[in-house]
Amino acid sequence: MKNQHLIEVLEHVKKRNPNEPEFIQAVTEVFESLDVVADRRPDLIEAGVFERIVEPERQIIFRVPWVDDNGKVQVNRGFRIQFNSAIGPYKGGLRLHPSVYSGIIKFLGFEQIFKNSLTTLPMGGGKGGSDFDPKGKSDLEIMRFCQSFMTELARHIGPDCDVPAGDIGTGAREIGYMFGAYKRIKNDFSGVLTGKGLGFGGSLARTEATGFGLCYFTDEMLKANGKSFKDQTVVISGSGNVAIYATQKATQLGAKVVALSDSQGYIYDKNGIDLDLVKQLKEVERKRIKEYINTHADAEYHEGCSGIWTIPCDIALPCATQNEIDEAAAKALAANGCYCVSEGANMPSTPEAINVYFENNMLYGPAKAANAGGVATSGLEMSQNSQRMAWTFEAVDEKLHDIMRDIFAQCDSAAKEYGMPGNYMAGANIAGFLKVAEAMKAQGCV
Repeated sequence: MKNQHLIEVLEHVKKRNPNEPEFIQAVTEVFESLDVVADRRPDLIEAGVFERIVEPERQIIFRVPWVDDNGKVQVNRGFRIQFNSAIGPYKGGLRLHPSVYSGIIKFLGFEQIFKNSLTTLPMGGGKGGSDFDPKGKSDLEIMRFCQSFMTELARHIGPDCDVPAGDIGTGAREIGYMFGAYKRIKNDFSGVLTGKGLGFGGSLARTEATGFGLCYFTDEMLKANGKSFKDQTVVISGSGNVAIYATQKATQLGAKVVALSDSQGYIYDKNGIDLDLVKQLKEVERKRIKEYINTHADAEYHEGCSGIWTIPCDIALPCATQNEIDEAAAKALAANGCYCVSEGANMPSTPEAINVYFENNMLYGPAKAANAGGVATSGLEMSQNSQRMAWTFEAVDEKLHDIMRDIFAQCDSAAKEYGMPGNYMAGANIAGFLKVAEAMKAQGCV
């Protein structure tokens, strides 16, 4: 980074947020791409856009008390960070995981600004969640937590203000409990949450959207560089919605997916992953991925997650969590012939790993572009709720495919315009930023 103004703003961010490394990492990555923009657009510096875009418009932290099945009161901490509303109401998921704290939510909200901008839909950036862990909890415990969580959150959200969605730990069950609580508190049936059940305002294709969208974006990136999914070996981390439906779509596009993982370890099946079994284990029985080898003798299970990136592959799709690929893992991928990494999780590659991708001329699809299919389809769910309509799966999937094609085209075009052809990370950051920056400038100092 060479622009003095950006250097000064970044230093201020580091001083103001010293214990939030994920947020600092996210801002640093974006600012490195915006160096050339700051040089060309002194009007944005004059308008204070860079200083404003790194500071959330609103940060809400609240207590979430709930009663477990033994009658004991438990207390968690809830968060909602409404980061930027320049182009639309705040939009972003609710993460339920023990690792959640303000820095995680802030980094995710910051990334969401640009991701939502790239979809071309009128959605601002936000994120929320809690350090509550739904794993091992009964349905009644989860219901009590969600109702308590929504008791506070309800006063800060609304269909034209802030529309949360699911994320890690927040699936259809949790969204259902939260929506029911919101409806009772507000006496209002509106599209205030996305990822709802199909019987009460949800959208077909929402479950599949992030995984499908990841593959649609990756397919466009591959085709632009004379390649395709056909006959390629793919390694995917994770085994939640994103990983499962990325596996399904990559297979439909002609690839062979050979590995999946969860928080305890990974499976390798040289014959190709049996996706029906994985869906049964993870979506129905809620079991660990290691159970896969009980019915597939040729498959291997390995404890720990990092080893998945040592499996030889052509394409890697990290779909688990932030910073899961470090420099060593990236080097292992490159050494084993991987030529493409496209991100289904949020910020799954460390800065050192991204440097390895570029040093080895690997195609790199950054998360804010590649995994935008989920929030794009959430935006389509908002549209259906506003119209009091439900579109077919095919209609939603077609719109999703068009959006992901357009996102790639924006990344490709911006990268070329600013002298970095093929650098889709820079292209995504620049394209996403400029739309928001122009709106912020036009709306004045607010």
